[in-house]
Amino acid sequence: MDCVFCKRGDRRPGKIVHTFHRGETIVVVKDIPADVCDFCGEPYLSDEVAETIERLVDGAVRKGTEVEILRYAA
Repeated sequence: MDCVFCKRGDRRPGKIVHTFHRGETIVVVKDIPADVCDFCGEPYLSDEVAETIERLVDGAVRKGTEVEILRYAA
């Protein structure tokens, strides 16, 4: 499948690390499953993965965490 950003690469299964900022909270999530462009590195997340990440980040915000590093787990 072609990358919609660079129009040059193909998406390949992989894992990414992403940092999320919510107010005063910073959450780093590691090992996120994604399709990643083999040319520009743009990640594409499934709806299910995005929803899981949303729950992880929301949980850190509710706890009042300032910085949290999490490993993705479905």
